[in-house]
Amino acid sequence: MKSIILSLLLLCLCSVPLAAQEPAKPGHFDYYLLDLSWSPAFCDHLSSSPQCSAHPGFVLHGLWPQNVNGTWPANCDGHQPGPTNLSQWLGMTPDLSLLKHEWSKHGTCTQMTGNEYFMQESKAYQSIHIPPLFTTLHHKAEMKPSEIVNLFVASDPRLGADNLNVRCYDHRLTAIDVCLNKALNPTSCTALRKCEAEKVMVLPPSANKAQGLSH
Repeated sequence: MKSIILSLLLLCLCSVPLAAQEPAKPGHFDYYLLDLSWSPAFCDHLSSSPQCSAHPGFVLHGLWPQNVNGTWPANCDGHQPGPTNLSQWLGMTPDLSLLKHEWSKHGTCTQMTGNEYFMQESKAYQSIHIPPLFTTLHHKAEMKPSEIVNLFVASDPRLGADNLNVRCYDHRLTAIDVCLNKALNPTSCTALRKCEAEKVMVLPPSANKAQGLSH
């Protein structure tokens, strides 16, 4: 129970902007926040989660409507039909309960149907080039947040530092935010909670784990 509470706290602290959600009508938002969760940090506390058995690196937490002032709409009453087959999206978000949550909290605020929303999520997720270091990491690595940003920029010529935001908790990498406009092109991130640590520990996926620390 303690590990579950800690993991939920970690998720809440590391996956929210600076301001708060606000009541809104579907479609009333400024841009999307594509949240890529670094699964090894989450699974280090809650290895029983369905997503952990696949030993993933970055997984899609969600594509969230976001406003430039730091607020975001949530749980909108859009009257659009929900997704017909959530299991088809498990390749990008390996947890059915999280997929259900993402639709009810965020997808309902987009004016899309459930199927359209998850197709949009998949398109956004597949458009991001994950730096090779994160797919081949075997050791714990200590890095500056700016170094992580630079790796993403080097891997994807569309991205600039202003399009990315690093999240951390307890000096560990927990997520990368990619800010996208409604056409899914990079846009500037605004009013997001940033990682303030000078350096963060990047845990390797459990399938790759080895002892030691690289710099």
